[in-house]
Amino acid sequence: MKPITYFAPAKLNLTLEVLGRRSDGYHEIRSIMQAVSLGDGLTFSLSDTLSFECDLPGWNSEKSLVSRAAALLLNESGSRKGADVRIVKRIPLASGLGGDASDAAAVLRGLSALWSLEVPLEELAVLATGLGSDVPFFLSGSAALARGRGEIITSLPAIPKHWFVIMTPDVPRPTEKTAAVYTRLRETNYTSGIYTEALKEYLTHAEGITDDMLYNVFEGVAYDLFPGLEGSREAMIAAGVARVHLAGAGPSLYSLHASRAEAEMVCARLAGQPVYVAEALGSINY
Repeated sequence: MKPITYFAPAKLNLTLEVLGRRSDGYHEIRSIMQAVSLGDGLTFSLSDTLSFECDLPGWNSEKSLVSRAAALLLNESGSRKGADVRIVKRIPLASGLGGDASDAAAVLRGLSALWSLEVPLEELAVLATGLGSDVPFFLSGSAALARGRGEIITSLPAIPKHWFVIMTPDVPRPTEKTAAVYTRLRETNYTSGIYTEALKEYLTHAEGITDDMLYNVFEGVAYDLFPGLEGSREAMIAAGVARVHLAGAGPSLYSLHASRAEAEMVCARLAGQPVYVAEALGSINY
């Protein structure tokens, strides 16, 4: 079989609310996620053994969800085939953009196709739930409502013709970053899901969104958690951005734009900074 190549997109949380702490120790969330054109490329080739290779220095397959995804698929399918998986990494690590989860979802689909397993998407989604909260989203489409711990996914209409400037500052990150931001939340940070519900209703009737529809609970704690992040936010504002939003658990920041030209103009003003221009995807094509 010829090698198979998949695109693994980053995602942005257009809304991210925490409703409270659950009895199982996790937090109940509501979030609307949107896939964007910034992404990684994964190529799968048949082999006698299973191996992973990445062009990003410091990337470790054993610390990545891709190894767990492959192990789960092997265990569930009983396959004894191998594969060489090569990853061209463009989504920054530990950035709040879901890169590792997206790669894991691509591995589930890529290896299933390479090994001719024909595992139904619904079964892959069950496996994805055991890997991490964001992984099921990348098997669902380009936009979705996430509930529960983030693993309960309902597809939504995407927001085509929207562009984003994404900055991933080189700031210190705590160990177990996501757990650290959750730990800093207080009950006063909890909301009822009202922002997410409002955006969900809007997306079912219209294609466009505005800055005032976006919300991220972690913005209340992230600027204290990531030293230097405030300076990056100020740089984006100085470049002409109306509002700066936190991506996921951070430290990436993003701004919303109505055209590619507008986004590229802002990006040009931030020359020398770790910035990307990305488009909202209408679909995820595996």
